[in-house]
Formats: sequence, C-alpha cells, structure tokens
Amino acid sequence: MVLLTLGQLKKDFQQTKPAWNAILGFSIFLALCFLVGAGRILVPLFPLGAIAVGVYLYRRYPVFYVGFTWWLWFLGPLIRRLIDYQSGHYTYGPWILTPKLVTLICAATFVRYLPRCLNQHGLPFILCIVSVCYGFAIGAIQNPLNVAVLDFFGWIGPIFFSFHLYVHWREYPNYRQSIQQTFLWGVLVMGGYGVWQYLTAPAWDKFWLTTEVHTTYGVAEPLGIRVWSTMMIPQTFGAVMIAGLLLLFVHKGVLRFLAAAFGYLSFLLTIARAAWLGWFVTLLIFLPSIKLRLQVRLVVSILAVVMLVLPLATVEPFSSVIGDRFQSFSDPTEDVSYQARLGGLSELIGAALVEFLGRGLGTQLPPTASRIGPYDNGLLLIIFSLGWFAAIAYLTGIGLLFTRLLQGSNERSDAFASAARAIALGSFLVQLGFNPVTMNSFAMVVWGFLGIGMAANNYAFYQRTASLKRV
Repeated sequence: MVLLTLGQLKKDFQQTKPAWNAILGFSIFLALCFLVGAGRILVPLFPLGAIAVGVYLYRRYPVFYVGFTWWLWFLGPLIRRLIDYQSGHYTYGPWILTPKLVTLICAATFVRYLPRCLNQHGLPFILCIVSVCYGFAIGAIQNPLNVAVLDFFGWIGPIFFSFHLYVHWREYPNYRQSIQQTFLWGVLVMGGYGVWQYLTAPAWDKFWLTTEVHTTYGVAEPLGIRVWSTMMIPQTFGAVMIAGLLLLFVHKGVLRFLAAAFGYLSFLLTIARAAWLGWFVTLLIFLPSIKLRLQVRLVVSILAVVMLVLPLATVEPFSSVIGDRFQSFSDPTEDVSYQARLGGLSELIGAALVEFLGRGLGTQLPPTASRIGPYDNGLLLIIFSLGWFAAIAYLTGIGLLFTRLLQGSNERSDAFASAARAIALGSFLVQLGFNPVTMNSFAMVVWGFLGIGMAANNYAFYQRTASLKRV
C-alpha cells in the first residue's frame, strides 16, 4: 500500500514538474535580482514574467494557475516595495498591477464559455460584468483614462476569476486542495512576516511608509507600524487573513497551529476593526453550517488558538496597541474614525440618492467635512461609480449568486465548502460598509470564495445524482 502511494506521488510529481519548474524558476530569478541589488530591472520584468508564467499555467496546469494567482495577490505588493526600495524612488505603475493582469488571464474562460452561460446560471455573472463595463465607459469619459482602466481591472478581474472557478466545478476537489494549501502557507508566511514587520520595521517598509506619508498606517519605526505584512495596507491584509484564518479550522495538519499563532497575532496588529468584525461574522455563519462533530473540533481548535495567541497578545510590546483598539468598541462616541465615517455617510447620502448615471470607474467618494476616506464605504462607492441603474443590476447579479451559493448550505459534510460560503457572505456583508469590497484584494476574497463555493454546490449535486443513478 505504501509502495502504491509513493508510486502515485512520484507519478503526480513527474506530471506537474514543468509547472513547478516555471514557478520556481520565476521565484529564483526574482530572488537573485534582489540579492544583487538589481531590483530596478524588475519594473518591467516582474509583470511580464508573471504574465508569462500565468498564461503557461492557465493553459497547461489550471490548478497551479489558481494557486499562483493567489500568491501574487499575497506577495505582489511586497515585491513592489523591494523594487522601489532598491530603485530609490517610487517607480511607475500601481502597486497591484501584476496580480490584476494575471487574474485577467482567466477572462479567456468567460469568452470561451459565453455561449453556454447565456442562461439562468450565467446571467448573474453577465449582469455584474455588463454593469462594470458600463461604469468603465462612463469613467473613461469623466475620469483620467489610466485611472479608469486600472479600476476596471480591479473590478472585473475578480468576477472573471470567480466564473473560472465556477465553470470548472468538475475539478472542484483539486481546486479545493490547492486553495487550502495556498492559504495555509500564505497565513504562515504573511503572519510571520507581519510579526517581524512590527518588531523590526524593515527598511523597504519604512521607505514606502515615509515616501507615501501614510500617517494612518503608523510610524516608520519598530513597534510603530500598523501591520500590513506582505500586502499593501492593513485593511487588505486583514480581509485576506479572514479567509486564511477561517480555512485553518478545516485543515487537519499540525502546521495549522504554527500558522494560527503567527496569523492571529499579525491579524490583531493590523488594528483593523472592520477585519476583526468580519472574522467574527464569518465564524458565526460558519459554525452552524457544519456537522456537530466538526463543530466540536472547531471549538477545540478555537480554544487551542486562544491558548497560543492570548499569552502573546497580552504582553508587551503587543498588549497596549491591541488593547487600546479593542476598547474603542465599548465607546464608539469617542472613536474619531467611527464618527468620521458616520458623519461622512450622512453627508453623502443625499448626493448618492440622485446619482442615477454614475461618475464611472476611477472615481472616489466626494470629500466631506467629516473627512471620510475616498474608499471608506463600499456601498456608496458602488452607487457613485455605477449610478443607480447599473448599481441595481450589479447588486442583483451578486445577490442571485449568493442565493445560489446558500442553496448548498444543507450540505454539511464538506467543511471547506461551508467555510467558502461563510467567507464570501461574511466578507461582503461586513466590508460593504467599510471598504471597497468590489475591487482589488477585497473583491478577490468575496468573488474567489463565491466561485469556489458554487463549484462545491454543483459538485455535490453531481455526486448525489450519480449515486442515485447507480442505485
């Protein structure tokens, strides 16, 4: 039996060896460039190389393509910071252009399956895509074209990614395994780097923080940074970690405890309350959707995580910064950030009610006396960007998809599927009021797990139908 297993593993490795060679070769090339201080040449070579590897994996090894895409969202901003640090200045282009471009490769899936998705199953995706295209058309007229294009990539790429996962539901077990392993190692790597970032303030992170003057993300010194780890800002890091930390509960390996220790500590050090609230909501959605046996295991896992993280979070240099932020939940009237968001919402709601045609992609929330941030409310951003007509179409499309996603909630044997549903729904509901949930990393979490969750539903239905036919 052992010989058969080893033989199968060897066969699988031989079959996927070219994919590993492409990924490792690209990674080694990046590492060598940084080691010799030649990061500047990566300004064009990093996106071009990533696209080349992404296209190769998409065509030959689609499961690897999904994992590679997620890793680019995890590590792409850190690579960009290293490039800028070695270049000595802020190089041209947006921070997450490379992940966006690699995600857009799976637009080919939508084009290929378009004739077959012109039915009730594909209509919600089409509604969302058409709405985003409308927003881009308006934005290209009213806003700077380069800004509209980049926002378009950030809005539509995650939808294509979700559709790609959904239509390949027959490969769901392979995608499930790939995503689980990707997020396990992702939480470990990002969590470990996040703790190190907080304690040491690496030079490239200090360079970025001082160059961009992001005062809300802390100060450029050890113990002064609001952790964003390998990603771009604390909020996007927190949104991705919600998914990774919840998936640790359905993983059975011992490594998950080490990942949880670093992951939860860095997650707390983001000081991102919307992310903390999002984790709690996804956990509440997830818990009743699994079998009693799995619920007991989940409770045991939570207790183990508390035992690992609580001693670290209650001692300096971590306790003061985390404790102060938690105290803000008890008295929101003293919370400046909360009051600014609430005041900005009340000031903008009147303008949003008459925004019928929209201002197009590339727009930001209008400035207010309360100084609400340009992306501090996802729902308002949808309305101002798309206008009411396209916003209703977009929200109808995603609402239909969530309805279809929840139709599989009675299938409790697949804990990963239950986690995917909880991540997609919880992230969307919570982030909608705080962050631009329809674009970039926020959208990747929502749309990515929406797509794999619906693929799980289709696969479970197929399995039940096949079993009945055999009977």
